[in-house]
Amino acid sequence: MLDLTQDVRALTAAIVDIESVSGAEKALADEIERALAALPHLELDRSGETVVARTSLGRGERVLIAGHLDTVPVAANLPSRVEGDLLYGCGTSDMKAGVAVALKLAATVPVPNRDITFLFYDCEEIEAERNGLTRVSRDHPGWLAADFAVLMEPTDGVIEGGCQGTLRAEILVTGKRAHSARSWFGVNAIHGIEPVLARLNAYRARRPVVDGLEYHEGLNAVRVEGGVAGNVIPDACVVTVNYRFAPDLSVEEAQTHVREVFDGYEVRFVDAAPAARPGLTHPVAAAFAAAVGGVPRAKLGWTDVARFSTLGVPAVNYGPGDPNLAHQQGEYVSLSKIVESERAMLDWLTT
Repeated sequence: MLDLTQDVRALTAAIVDIESVSGAEKALADEIERALAALPHLELDRSGETVVARTSLGRGERVLIAGHLDTVPVAANLPSRVEGDLLYGCGTSDMKAGVAVALKLAATVPVPNRDITFLFYDCEEIEAERNGLTRVSRDHPGWLAADFAVLMEPTDGVIEGGCQGTLRAEILVTGKRAHSARSWFGVNAIHGIEPVLARLNAYRARRPVVDGLEYHEGLNAVRVEGGVAGNVIPDACVVTVNYRFAPDLSVEEAQTHVREVFDGYEVRFVDAAPAARPGLTHPVAAAFAAAVGGVPRAKLGWTDVARFSTLGVPAVNYGPGDPNLAHQQGEYVSLSKIVESERAMLDWLTT
């Protein structure tokens, strides 16, 4: 069983060494459930490989502290190892260091100044329909009730507010098929994507300020598909674009913008996920920001704070890992950052 009395740095290493690639989190979820079950001040629930623990002290506010248990596939980077102030290993930064901090808080703060719900969930790194947070929000929405949430995604110890939304769209360019030996009888759809790429090259991304944080949007081609055979002029080519949009836009507004950019072309939307506003104006969030310190910044990627936002729970990203190291074979986390994160969260929940 995981020893929650050990130093948070040692606890991080122990969690890292329990392999938990997406879809195979059971061993780690079992260890966490057993460790938390030994704490009499917590009530436990479980859904699949998602473990939920909560205090019920009748406080005026409830905060939710969440972290996903899964990692990307191991790349010859287990077991963990320590070199100086750095702990190397799969999932160290994204986001087992954050999970370790949350577990230490669960074990060492039996009487917090706010009621706390701890959520450790599965399958964040893969398709959305398998995400444990999605499942819990559908099957047990009451487990997620809170005034404010902290998602312990890697932020290098800086509060990152909200997140940008994301959508993918296919821009269809049509032509006329012909034999490549008599190409003048056809219209080459691959050649025809030049105006689409020109619009992308000329595009100037917005940098809106939302609730005091500056976001930086992006609209980029991420895939080109076309061609029939080595001797055929293609009659169709598809450019897939990815639009990362700020939280002042809904998914529908973002889709409208993409249609406007590619006016005159058939636009087919493949998928989309909404953005989330920073939520830093909420009084609980303000207290959290004061305890953590530093200058909050915008989260430019997409995270599960968007799921909390759709539930009406303001949320921020905050964790000890460096997001730039996530998913790398040489992934690591600073041990001192883990300690700093634990201290900041303790200050917030005990003072």
